[in-house]
Amino acid sequence: MSESLRVVVSSPLSEELCRLIEEREPRVELVRDQSLLPPQRHPGDHRGDPAFVRTPEQQARFDALVDSADALYGLPDESARALRRTAEANPGLRWVHTMAAGGGAQVRVARLSEQQLARIRFTTSGGTHAQPLTEFAVFGVLAGAKELPRLRERQAAHQWDDRWAMGQVSEQTVVVVGLGGIGRRVAETLALLGATVIGVHRREVDAPGVSRIVSPEQLAEVVAVADAVVLALPGTEQTHRMLSREVLAAVKPGLTLVNVGRGTTVDEEALVEALQDGRIGFAALDVVYAEPLDASSPLWDLPNVLISPHSAALSSLEDRRIAELFAENATRLLDGRPLLNPVNTREFY
Repeated sequence: MSESLRVVVSSPLSEELCRLIEEREPRVELVRDQSLLPPQRHPGDHRGDPAFVRTPEQQARFDALVDSADALYGLPDESARALRRTAEANPGLRWVHTMAAGGGAQVRVARLSEQQLARIRFTTSGGTHAQPLTEFAVFGVLAGAKELPRLRERQAAHQWDDRWAMGQVSEQTVVVVGLGGIGRRVAETLALLGATVIGVHRREVDAPGVSRIVSPEQLAEVVAVADAVVLALPGTEQTHRMLSREVLAAVKPGLTLVNVGRGTTVDEEALVEALQDGRIGFAALDVVYAEPLDASSPLWDLPNVLISPHSAALSSLEDRRIAELFAENATRLLDGRPLLNPVNTREFY
């Protein structure tokens, strides 16, 4: 059991939540200088106001702080480059907690050495975003079933159509791709609505509500019978463009697609084609391949696409949930127990 842990706050965090961490785990020495951190523009704004710029003297003070840490609350400036600099400058650094649920991708981009990856433990904020993302995923599946684009079109034209039978999620088959914390919550919630849920995952996991689990190699097979697909995947080399042109060629026409994982898991050019020819009837996208989405992207103007600017995970309670998770992991680290949400530093998820 360790006696103390020097933690430097390197991501915006209110004084109220700093005190919460100190109260939850008194052995943590939580070091912060709010004048060196950018102000948050909204809850969950871990990068902070982009207009914030440190003077050279302030940057030197900030670097000295993170270089003195045993652990970091957040990546310095949410930057993989800054993480790499810190890992090289601070041989005593042994734990970094990332604000993102997909923090493994940030670690991968930092390109740390094998020695650094062996020395530093990385954890993510996975789980803190599960409920908000689940609600967006269910919203997207419902919007597709209820033909939201058709409703919007008729309303804009002031056109009262003949009535039609809308789709019922309770009669649909939904494929949830990725059964991590978010995917499992999505699957369980959709099953409670009566949907038949098929999971796609690399291994068998306990996933309430899932009727069966198939391997990623069977994705094309199951999308052919699906009414909706929810992507809840991390961005890794293994998941890159998993929703490929070949998979999109196999979909049941009119499919609803929801992505609450990472935009890199989709072949976006092939997706646009599928949206244009009707293979994808409706898409609710919280993420896209390259963010922010370029103003020239056809996704903006397609009537059967709903774009959310990577905001579906945000909630007024996000910062508190992450602080509570960090405090729990600090206790586990000090007591020599396994950490929650460890990053796999081979595959970076």
